[in-house]
Amino acid sequence: MSGIRIRRGTALEVVRARPGMIELVVEVDGSKSSALAYTELTGPVTPGDRLVLNTAAVALGLGTGGVHFVIAVERGPDVEPSGAGHAMKLRYTPVQVAVDPVEETHGAEIDAFDGLAGKPVVVASLHSALAPACVAAKTLQPTARVAYVMTEGGSLALAFSESAAELAGRGLLDSTITCGQAFGGDLEAVNKFSGIIAAATVADADLIVIGAGPGNLGTASRFGFALMEAGENVNAVAALGGRPIVAPRLSFADPRERHQGISHHTLTALATAALVGSEVALPPMTTERRDLVARQLSDARLLDLHRAVDVELGDDVEEALRRTPVRLSSMGRSFGDDPDCFRAAAAAAVLALRGPAAVASRA
Repeated sequence: MSGIRIRRGTALEVVRARPGMIELVVEVDGSKSSALAYTELTGPVTPGDRLVLNTAAVALGLGTGGVHFVIAVERGPDVEPSGAGHAMKLRYTPVQVAVDPVEETHGAEIDAFDGLAGKPVVVASLHSALAPACVAAKTLQPTARVAYVMTEGGSLALAFSESAAELAGRGLLDSTITCGQAFGGDLEAVNKFSGIIAAATVADADLIVIGAGPGNLGTASRFGFALMEAGENVNAVAALGGRPIVAPRLSFADPRERHQGISHHTLTALATAALVGSEVALPPMTTERRDLVARQLSDARLLDLHRAVDVELGDDVEEALRRTPVRLSSMGRSFGDDPDCFRAAAAAAVLALRGPAAVASRA
């Protein structure tokens, strides 16, 4: 099966709502199912509404995103644009939406940008890096402003990210910028370059994290995965005069060999798509694990261009990661299941904010 699978159904219950999205129970094809509605596209949804649904994800048995999506509410009110902008996202699709791009709403600030002047920017290899990076940043500097630049590599709707909503609700994430076709951020940017610029100027961020939303696509082939964009994000940060610090995809619990230690996703993206050097932040690890990672970096010839940096997290950050009320989850695994996965992302934030003071000494 390919393409779009459209069915009509009825909204039975609103399970919960968060900014930009409503989670529903719907009746479709004679059974109850979960569905999501992005209110920026559909407007409000209430029990009893007749809905037009895209049911392809459920039919395909997908994991992330494996729910029905509301296309429209039949005979519902028109969804008025939130601003006066004429720029469209999800362009040339049946659900294209008008946004106010930051390049127009804050044109003078964007145009006056004169470079990041070496400002560190965390390049996330997975969306699950966002939460531990934010937790680490706010632990080190509670008043630091943290901005997230969400790219097109995963979900295009920021509202799909439970993590971003929870972080913002708890004051751990101060601003969101959605760039390219991604939509729903506090600021809307036309591309990742202006998105980073907006984070630095309009959002006045002390720490910028750039990366894809949840639900990236992978094909188990060498180059066929969406997060190849991590290398491109390194290039974008460097092109703007910044200092790219990579939060690698690191795991010692993933049963797949290609994702053991530093995932081939990070290794391939940095070896293939990154044209400039970055710092790859590594948390404290056992000798055995550190040796594995060192071999992987060497075999991939990453150290010809990039620099691996051992980062001392500090007891305060380690404790914050263990005790944070924010859910830490990656590929269905919690902090307890795979702590080094989240400690790697925290290491990138610590290196960005502490600089040389964060670098661990090695015998």
